[in-house]
Amino acid sequence: MAMRNHALQIFLDAAKNAFSAQAKDPRAIQSINHIFAKLTLVAPQSTPNGTQLPICRYLEDFSNPAKFDEPVLRKLIACFFELEPQLVWHQREGNWDGASENFADTHANAVLVGPKGLEQREDVWLGVSLLGPNVQYPDHRHTPEETYLVLGEGGFCQGHNDWVHVTTGETFFNPYNIIHSMRTQARPLLAFWALKEKPGTA
Repeated sequence: MAMRNHALQIFLDAAKNAFSAQAKDPRAIQSINHIFAKLTLVAPQSTPNGTQLPICRYLEDFSNPAKFDEPVLRKLIACFFELEPQLVWHQREGNWDGASENFADTHANAVLVGPKGLEQREDVWLGVSLLGPNVQYPDHRHTPEETYLVLGEGGFCQGHNDWVHVTTGETFFNPYNIIHSMRTQARPLLAFWALKEKPGTA
């Protein structure tokens, strides 16, 4: 049986508490419960050399747990920054349709659990996205449903619907395969995401 990276386990415990406490949408709650139930079984671990991109300078905006009102968010961010040196930050793969012109230099993603993550698995994913100020993520879709937990503030959109303003501690749920995007204004955004594959596909 695989042994889980200790810092990752501590982070996952904090993430479970934070997602569970902050989610209000029943679909998100159901998805989160499924994801963290799956994560009680440990998958193979990897030990990559952590790497950052220039945009990661904005991580400093989120690094002080005292900035956050909710105890579960303070714990989450403290555990995240203990783990962050192990993460491999990368630019989005795939097309960038709908992205702002500055997208290349103003975003980064890292996978904690999932393909190419610290824990290799295909059934559930947990990761994080960092956006700098005044940037729009491209329109995209994927089979897994997704729950974001947002630190900072930004806009989230599905299909041709209006943009929804989401701020620190709030969650935003994306159903299976829906077109969606996010954007920032004057401040950067850190968003944790939890994905659950559609039944029968994993």
